[in-house]
Amino acid sequence: MPAMITFFPVGCGDMTLVELADADRTKILIDINIRQGEDCRDVAKDLRGLLEKDGKGRPFVHAFLMTHPDSDHIRGLETHFHLGAPADYPDDEKPEGEKRIFMREIWSSPLVYRRASAEHPLCSDAKAFNCEAKRRVQVNRDKKFVGVEEGDRILIMGADENGKTDDLSSILVKVDQTFTQVNKVNKAGYFTARLLAPLPKQATEDEEEKLRKNHSSVILNMQVGADAKTPDGCKFMVGGDAEVLIWQRLWGKHKNSKSVLEYDLLLAPHHCSWHSLSEDSWSKLREKAKVDPDARAALSVTRQGAVVVASSKPIKDDDKDPPCIRAKREYEAIVKDVNGAFHCVGEIPNEKNPEPLTFNVTGEGVQIAAKQDAPRRVAAVAASTTVPRGHG
Repeated sequence: MPAMITFFPVGCGDMTLVELADADRTKILIDINIRQGEDCRDVAKDLRGLLEKDGKGRPFVHAFLMTHPDSDHIRGLETHFHLGAPADYPDDEKPEGEKRIFMREIWSSPLVYRRASAEHPLCSDAKAFNCEAKRRVQVNRDKKFVGVEEGDRILIMGADENGKTDDLSSILVKVDQTFTQVNKVNKAGYFTARLLAPLPKQATEDEEEKLRKNHSSVILNMQVGADAKTPDGCKFMVGGDAEVLIWQRLWGKHKNSKSVLEYDLLLAPHHCSWHSLSEDSWSKLREKAKVDPDARAALSVTRQGAVVVASSKPIKDDDKDPPCIRAKREYEAIVKDVNGAFHCVGEIPNEKNPEPLTFNVTGEGVQIAAKQDAPRRVAAVAASTTVPRGHG
């Protein structure tokens, strides 16, 4: 089976599953927004349908990344995922559909937490994830980072302030570093990720305040292999809710090494928000609002056939933001230059009944799954689009 990337219809929120093409079918879950209500799709059920079970019958992911602790990126954690020591997993006797998901490894950023909590109170799920991250860090310290078992493993995304992560080098990924390990297993050839953000602690409080207000998030650019012989199947960039200042600075930092920002597949930041592309208010200025050229440049390093996906509600021609119609038009213009495409998860296959949107990663590029590759998979869109490899 090919590598797959699935976007779940969660309204204006993020929930993405990356499934590698290795023998383990390694699964990396990025953010969750599992809502309750009759008008919400049961994405928890969809997710469970895509996961394997371990020897104890527990559904699991190999790694879970939370890009930042806003509720629409972590909602449903306490209800649907096991938190705490692996030995304390409580659901062994429950029916399969009710068992909480076991996270073999988590990827967390203390700096993003610090910036987010300074701006607004954290929701219960975000606090729970923070407690779990601290628990796992302590287990690693206690064991001197040797022999740490699944369920206790953690990677720290970005160095914390004031040297607080200086003793965590074996589980720390610094900004601009690449890594290939998932759950302590080297996946080189199938997975390589570069950490682009959170940007490090700034020298002045004024600069820190600017980063907080621009939704500091973990930003990863992942190279996902199509198969054992095709390590460069797809470059997939995910940036949480990072807004205009973050992208400005990434462009200033990498404009002479553009391949760092290059992508085949982009999850539009902040649910297709205008504020990732501009400092102007869309609701106040509408068409008079100006695009920031540096932020747009950072989000325009496309390869041939590049695809941008908005994880949002249906995008309307109104003053809402996010999602923003003007941002959609900018992304459509960006991918048009490389014969690419733009998709909104909340509109596929239709607005009333959106379904998970799955892309296959192949040697010829990314391809929307026209039919399921195995009976266990949820329904995908009824059209297939393949784009050729190459650079824009």
